[in-house]
Amino acid sequence: MSDDADSYSRRMALAPARTALSIAQRQFDAAADALGLEDSLRSVLRELKRELVVHFPVEMDDGSFRVFTGFRVQHNIARGPAKGGLRFHPALTLDDVRALAMYMTWKSAVVELPFGGAKGGVICDPKQLSLTELERMTRRFTTEISLIVGPDRDIPAPDLGTGPQVMAWIMDTLSMHAGYSVPAAVTGKPTAIGGSEGRSGATGRGLSTVTVQAMRDRGLDPSDATVAVQGFGKVGCVTAELLAASGMRVVAVSDTSGGCYRGDGLDLVALRTLKEEGGHIEDYGAADRISNDELLRLDVDVLVPAAVEGQITGANAAGVRAHVIAEGANAPVDPEADAILNDRGALVLPDILANAGGVVVSYFEWVQDLQAYFWAAGEVNARLKEVMMRSYHQVHARAEQDAVPLRDAAYRIAVQKVAEATEVRGIYP
Repeated sequence: MSDDADSYSRRMALAPARTALSIAQRQFDAAADALGLEDSLRSVLRELKRELVVHFPVEMDDGSFRVFTGFRVQHNIARGPAKGGLRFHPALTLDDVRALAMYMTWKSAVVELPFGGAKGGVICDPKQLSLTELERMTRRFTTEISLIVGPDRDIPAPDLGTGPQVMAWIMDTLSMHAGYSVPAAVTGKPTAIGGSEGRSGATGRGLSTVTVQAMRDRGLDPSDATVAVQGFGKVGCVTAELLAASGMRVVAVSDTSGGCYRGDGLDLVALRTLKEEGGHIEDYGAADRISNDELLRLDVDVLVPAAVEGQITGANAAGVRAHVIAEGANAPVDPEADAILNDRGALVLPDILANAGGVVVSYFEWVQDLQAYFWAAGEVNARLKEVMMRSYHQVHARAEQDAVPLRDAAYRIAVQKVAEATEVRGIYP
C-alpha cells in the first residue's frame, strides 16, 4: 500500500462522527423542514446517488510504482448532468468529496443551471510530483473514472491543486478513449482547446459582484471599506483585486504559510507577482506578519474566507469582527459559527451563491463547446454578472420574505428546485 493510501485508511478509521457530509445534510434538513418536504422525497435528496473509489498505480520518474487513491462522487442529477471540480490534495477524504458534491447540487440550482452536483479528486500533493508524474497520475485517474464522466453525464472542472493544464490532460485522455475530440467533457481548459474566456477569474468576479451589491443593500458604503482575504490563491487573489478596483482597501491576505497586514492597504500587484514566482505571503516584506487565525479576527468591514472548509467554527466565531463574511471557499463557516455570526448581526454571503461564478462560467464553456461557437471575454463577464445579480436578488428577496439569513434563503430556493425536478421526473421504474 502506498503512503497516500495508508494515510487515507488511517484518517478514515479516526474520522470524527461530525463529518463534512453530516454538516451538509444538516443544512439540507433545515431547508427541507422549512419547505415541508415529505419524508420519501427527503430521503432521496439527502443521500448520494453514486460514488466511485479507485486505487491505481502510477510509474514515478525513478521507475518505481506508487498507488494513489481517487474519488468521483455524484450527488444528484435530476436537473441535468453532474458538475463539479477535481481536487488534488493530501488531506482529501471521501467524506469531503461527498459533502462537496452535495454543495454543487445546491449551487447549480440556486443560480439556475441545468446541472446536478458532483465532486472528485486524488489524495496527493501535486507540489511533490514532477510535471511528468502529475500528467501520468492525471491521465490514469481520468481513465479510472471515465466510466461515469463525459459531456452528457458528468463534467469535471478545476479545484484545489488542479488547473487548466490538468483539465487539458483530462480532456485529451477522454478524447483518446472516444477516438475524437470531446472538448465539452471538461471545463476550465486552456482557451486553445475550447476553454472559455473569463473562466480563470470567474469565481472571484462573481464573488466580488455579490459582495458589493450586498453591502449596498445593507447600507454599507463599499468605497474605502477594509477587506481581509484568507487564501490568496486563484479565488482570493482575483476577489481582492476586484474589490480593490471597486474602491475597497485590502489590508490583509494570507496563504498556508501565514498572512500579512498593512492598515493603509497592500500592494496586490506585488503580492500576485510573489505568488506567481513561487513565493509565500510570509516572504512579503512590506507589511506586518500575522497568522491565519489573527486574520480572521481583524476589525475589517469585509472578510473573505477563500481557503478551505471549516475555517470559522463555533470555537472562534465570537472573535470574528467583520461586518460582511463573503464565502469564497466551500463551507468555510460551520452551522454553529453561522448562528453566532447571525446573532451578532453580521452578513454572511453563503458559498452556494457567493462563489458560484466558477460553475456559471463553466456552464458557459460547456455550452460554447457543444455549439462550437465562442464568446468574447466581455460577453462572458456581462453574462456572468447578469446571472449573479439575478440570483442574488432572488435570494435576498426570499430572505426578506421568510425573515431568515441569506444562507437559509439560498438553500430553500435550491432544494425546492431540485425537489420539483425530482417530483416531475418521478422515481424510475
